[in-house]
Amino acid sequence: MADTGGRRAAVTLALLLVFVLTGCSVPSSAFSPDPRLSEVVDAGSSGIDARMVSDAFSTRDVLGHLDALQRIADANGGNRAAGTSGYEESARYVEEQLRAAGYDTVRQSFSYRDHRDARVETFTVLADTGGNALNTVVVGGHLDSVRRGPGINDNGSGVAALLETALWFAEDGMEPTNRVRFAFWGGEEDGLHGSEHYVEELSTSELDGVMLNLNVDMAASPNGARFVHDGDGSVVGRGGPAGSEIIEETFLRYFDQSGLPAEFTPLDGESDYAAFADAGIPVGGLFTGDDEAKTVDQAKHYGGTAGRAFDSCYHESCDTIENVDSELLRDMAGALAFATATFAEVHRSE
Repeated sequence: MADTGGRRAAVTLALLLVFVLTGCSVPSSAFSPDPRLSEVVDAGSSGIDARMVSDAFSTRDVLGHLDALQRIADANGGNRAAGTSGYEESARYVEEQLRAAGYDTVRQSFSYRDHRDARVETFTVLADTGGNALNTVVVGGHLDSVRRGPGINDNGSGVAALLETALWFAEDGMEPTNRVRFAFWGGEEDGLHGSEHYVEELSTSELDGVMLNLNVDMAASPNGARFVHDGDGSVVGRGGPAGSEIIEETFLRYFDQSGLPAEFTPLDGESDYAAFADAGIPVGGLFTGDDEAKTVDQAKHYGGTAGRAFDSCYHESCDTIENVDSELLRDMAGALAFATATFAEVHRSE
């Protein structure tokens, strides 16, 4: 794999300036920038206001995408697993929504053997904004479900947040400084295959052009909490590559300015950011909990029931449209949109 140390140093300096120029604190774990890259400019000039984004997403029809994915699962044997007709129809729905908003979409095909040793032929859906491809922000979530259920929280909720972020960009006429690539990964439930294939297929120059990866996986757990990945590992261990701590702080800034509690979850390598982290690319993301039990303290902060799983239907047939917290979904979709818009405007001079 190509040495990306120079790119990571440049990204770190650019991301640091977001916080210097916006008055936010810089984590003590931030790396020192490469002195050759002192010409980074305007990193904090995005003007993205958390309250504005929160207000916008409070009225957007994020839940409508889940209704559509539920109907698709119902018409296709109860699931949307990779390689099935339910997955194909889910992808068509996403593509139709994106194309209607003015995006061109691309399918990146790949295959793998699943846990039953069956060959699965599937694909990832990609769509780009305009902007500088040398500073690409890859924002992704997996489109597939498990075979035993429709996967409306896992990960229809992430798809809904991701898709609505893309539609918001288009409807608001945003012209980002950096290219944003929206990625709807295939084959995640069988082993993160889509995101791994994507990273493996990048050329050296394309890999160097990926500034960071944002991930959203399970954004509407019915007994959920607002989790942000611990970028530097200072709270719950195992951080990401240099720059990941700034992604963490950006999400936390959104929740703080929106008056919403949030907490950390580890970068444990169990979702689609893993391939990017392994390639040395800064990563971060959002999560609302799976089959682990909510604590008493968490119930005090977020409501819900202590001692009960964040999502008792995780990977089960009951992960349906009845298994989501619609308000939590709007909170997480707003956070994803805020971070995407913020990093879309972080740039450096050539």
